[in-house]
Amino acid sequence: MSSVYKVSGMTCQGCANAVSRAVEKKAGVTRALVDLKAGTVAVEGSAPAETVRSAVEEAGFDFRGAA
Repeated sequence: MSSVYKVSGMTCQGCANAVSRAVEKKAGVTRALVDLKAGTVAVEGSAPAETVRSAVEEAGFDFRGAA
């Protein structure tokens, strides 16, 4: 299963990498692909939105919900 979420506050590739790493560490996530230009993260796996929200916020960015 794949879901796409909006993330704000990412301004560079380093930011995108930080979000990707944080989300991929969470249980139920098999892969996280960040689109810096679109300000989104596509998450593959069974993790619920709240898990993704937690990872994004722990990385220091704003989770804006489903894209």
